[in-house]
Amino acid sequence: MRKLTFAMNVTLDGYIAAPGDDLGWSAGDGPDSSPNDELFGWWSDRVAATNLALYGRKLWEGMSSHWPTADRRPGATPAAIEYARRWRDMPKVVFSSTTGTVSWNARLVTGDAVTEITRLKAEDAGPMDIGGATLAGAAMRAGLIDEYVLVTMPVLVGDGTPFFTPLDNWVNLALVETRTFPGGVTLARYETRR
Repeated sequence: MRKLTFAMNVTLDGYIAAPGDDLGWSAGDGPDSSPNDELFGWWSDRVAATNLALYGRKLWEGMSSHWPTADRRPGATPAAIEYARRWRDMPKVVFSSTTGTVSWNARLVTGDAVTEITRLKAEDAGPMDIGGATLAGAAMRAGLIDEYVLVTMPVLVGDGTPFFTPLDNWVNLALVETRTFPGGVTLARYETRR
């Protein structure tokens, strides 16, 4: 059975995007923003270790508009070049009822996300990551997420898209790792206790 992890950058007050889908608060997590190379390297290594990435429409649109050609942009750093290659190579599933086609080693699922994620989890294969608030929220409510990774930025935005969705039942977690990155960024990794 595959392991499913929900990992995202998050504000200290629990948002993955500020109002208007603004991600400016996360400056420092990538090569185009600031010098937090250690954190960017951690995310790049995570992509390299992921057997399958599951994307909701909004996150897919953001990632696929940047990373397929990021390595060919003027001034691309070696870290960005490596991340772009890893991202292109990683198999991806995009869940959307409004997207027409996908590319970059991805396939499109227009049907019920929970049914497909349940099927994918049952496979005898490597780990999966899930990204996007709506998609991850559906997986959370269905009890499909095995691990939560919060990379917390030291910023408060007050409102926006929350990391956690409202749930019908409690989910008990066990802390399995913490780590500090430059700039006061912290990582906390929790496994779901079943």
